Amino acid sequence: MNLPNKITVSRICLIPVFAVIFFLEVIPYNYFIAAIVFALAASTDFLDGHIARKRGLVTNLGKFLDPIADKVLVSTALILLLVRPQTLLVQWQGDWVMIFAGLCVAIILARELIVSGFRMVAASTGLVLAADKIGKVKTTFQDISIVFLLAGTDFFGIVRASEVINVIGIVCLGIATILTIWSGLSYIIRNKAVLEEQKQ
Repeated sequence: MNLPNKITVSRICLIPVFAVIFFLEVIPYNYFIAAIVFALAASTDFLDGHIARKRGLVTNLGKFLDPIADKVLVSTALILLLVRPQTLLVQWQGDWVMIFAGLCVAIILARELIVSGFRMVAASTGLVLAADKIGKVKTTFQDISIVFLLAGTDFFGIVRASEVINVIGIVCLGIATILTIWSGLSYIIRNKAVLEEQKQ
């Protein structure tokens, strides 16, 4: 297993670590620590891809593991945020935040499932569809949103700072959702020939 694949595997291994820390409220500032673990795991996405391309170490294993690691990491974090309303500061922002976040998470997860299915259909016809730039920007906003929502929950007892950080996280989640819809539709429209071939 080469270095980029080892980095990808390390990202997968950090997912259960992130989840355990998230739920261990006996640990002081566990959400803040979880935010750091998530940020560390998310940063390896850029690192493994950069090393693989620069050193010519792109492998089929890497192509398989990398997108799975990204999707599982983000999906896990988004779902866990909904399990703990305090990460959305519902006590200050109101129940609308839970409704908003729930809809955003549903849209994001639905998009990932649809695009993954679309890629499977394309692969069955021998086509390999590359990710677009909008999708990468979308992922960046998702990561920023998750880090801010987690960190804002535990910002060392400073209520005002927590609210500001939380609002930034909510706004980024909304932007990520808009980009999710945009990139998903753009991806399918740009590669609509895949579905046309399937009909023949």
